[in-house]
Amino acid sequence: MPLPVRHLLLAALGLAAVAGLLSVTGDLTALRIAAVGYTMLAVAGLQLLVGGSGQVSLGHGAFMMIGAYSMALLVLHQPALPLAANLGVIVAVSVVAGVAVGAATARLHGPYLAGATLILAVGLPGLAHRFHAFLGGSNGLNIRTAGAPPILDGLVTTSEWRALVVWTTVVLGLAVLATISAGRLGRRMRAIRDDETAAAMAGVPVGATKVVAFVIASTAGGLAGGLQAYVLGTVTPGSFTLVLSLTLLAALVLGGIGSLWGALWASIAIVYLDVWATDLARAADLGRDVENNLPVVFFGVVLILVLRFWPLGVHGALRDLGARLRARTHRSS
Repeated sequence: MPLPVRHLLLAALGLAAVAGLLSVTGDLTALRIAAVGYTMLAVAGLQLLVGGSGQVSLGHGAFMMIGAYSMALLVLHQPALPLAANLGVIVAVSVVAGVAVGAATARLHGPYLAGATLILAVGLPGLAHRFHAFLGGSNGLNIRTAGAPPILDGLVTTSEWRALVVWTTVVLGLAVLATISAGRLGRRMRAIRDDETAAAMAGVPVGATKVVAFVIASTAGGLAGGLQAYVLGTVTPGSFTLVLSLTLLAALVLGGIGSLWGALWASIAIVYLDVWATDLARAADLGRDVENNLPVVFFGVVLILVLRFWPLGVHGALRDLGARLRARTHRSS
């Protein structure tokens, strides 16, 4: 079976699993499942960039902001466009942004690359304040998106429909990322990650491959931001600060670099550690300041513990556990 077809079949199975999960949960859980979905897409794009080509980006949240504001502006100024067209425009805008940033940073390495993308993460949210009338300033933009189509009225709620839309986009995006990672382009990225000089001597176009990796990551991040705006109905610059970029990178390490499964564990950690910490702070009546900061503390503690006992992340630990169980089964048989 061709690799793209196999990945599409796995994507269909994943979407069916999500649909089954949504059928037995409520609206609040549906929104959290949607959040896991678009967060996973963002982390998966970063996974291909960092784990695939070895480029460390501290500005991934900026691409999410580009996608989110693109979605909001399209809904506000072109309300007749269908959602699929909006997502297509977001892909085009994200590609342009990825080419611009990737071309500008293609010759940078290590801390210089991280510093350049750091400037992007810090500076881009300021545009919302600079162009207050167009981008809404610190209050951002509020939008209203269509719910479930009339034919599905009574079968799914608006939250469930939005979660299904998110995960349909996510599984298709993951299928594309998995196909790229397993193909020639993925092998070129890994060659650059392992030894850039040796890759160049072997005929790999280093600069072009780096730019393509940035474009792919920016597209995934832009789509994730657009889906976030679609689900939440609001876009504010405070949602796309440097903290978001650092959280995505830290969660990537927590989940495990080098596998798209690591993006799943990372996105679950980002969404549900925040939920659990907030619920704990409210149940214990710890105050607003503690409630706002406890999720960061929880995430930091979990990250330290995971890296202390499972240096390869959650997916690396699960993979090692599976290998040990298979070896034990083989010995017993």
